Amino acid sequence: MSVTNTTTDIHSYHMFKPLTRKEKNKKFMMKLFAQRYIQVMALLGVAWIFIFNYIPMYGVIIAFKQFNIIHPISEAPWVGFKFFREFIESDDFWIVIKNTLGISFIKLFIGFPLPIIFALFLNELKSLRYKKFIQTVSYLPHFLSWVVLGGIMATWLSDVGIINELLTYLNIIDEPIYFLAEPSYFWGIVITSDIWKEIGWSAIIYLAAIAGVSPEMYEAATIDGAGRFQKMWYVTIPSIKAAITILFILAISGVLNSNFDQILVLRNSLNQSASDVIDIYVYRTGLLSGRYSLAGAVGLLKAVLALIILLIANQTMKKINDTSLF
Repeated sequence: MSVTNTTTDIHSYHMFKPLTRKEKNKKFMMKLFAQRYIQVMALLGVAWIFIFNYIPMYGVIIAFKQFNIIHPISEAPWVGFKFFREFIESDDFWIVIKNTLGISFIKLFIGFPLPIIFALFLNELKSLRYKKFIQTVSYLPHFLSWVVLGGIMATWLSDVGIINELLTYLNIIDEPIYFLAEPSYFWGIVITSDIWKEIGWSAIIYLAAIAGVSPEMYEAATIDGAGRFQKMWYVTIPSIKAAITILFILAISGVLNSNFDQILVLRNSLNQSASDVIDIYVYRTGLLSGRYSLAGAVGLLKAVLALIILLIANQTMKKINDTSLF
């Protein structure tokens, strides 16, 4: 063996030999010190999450205790699954589940694809100024709270509101309709107003994904004679499939959420049969009636079911198109 080859082998050995534990720790500490300012900022975020998200989780045990606000949680007697059974066996159970799943699934099947369609058509606009104007107008309602939008909706839907005035003018109705007093209209009002508020904001993510599609793919489709709709179907949608899948998984995991703020603003005693969802039930049982253990049990049951739904949706989408959250 030549001297040159021997020297090369020794050099390669020193380059690729595994580091000892002491050397690994030293390298890690050096890297940590170099990133000390970033690490401090990250630690502040971790501390915030731990203090406000993990420590309060201790209070979940009230779901298994006969809790009284006068005494500490530790002194409350254990009652096991008493409050879980009470909720499931109550007359409100099926009403709450029906309203929650009904509103959420209709929002999912109507409200989920609409931002995708809106983003696809918005992307086809040639005028940049007009495109920006439409986008700004569409996502502006997102920045208004449901307290404000709820007041607007209540005014529009009142017996002397613009909706009744328009329907009367068009001879569609003879007398005003009290929309928020009729349970049969409540789901439609909630779903429509939610889409109106969020469609523009939700489309931003899809527009960002569309912006990342290679122009060469559109050029190739043009050469092949593809029209605008064909480009959408065969180029744009497959290119943003990953973003659609991730957002769909998150939407599926939130089917037990029915937008508490929105429903709290729009509900009243007359439409309660259609507006009593899980979050509202927890609110009126816990905060209004003072039955904290029952409210805690319902909230915990909802959280566990939401986690199970998330895991199922994640695994299903992973098998279907090899895209998932984790």
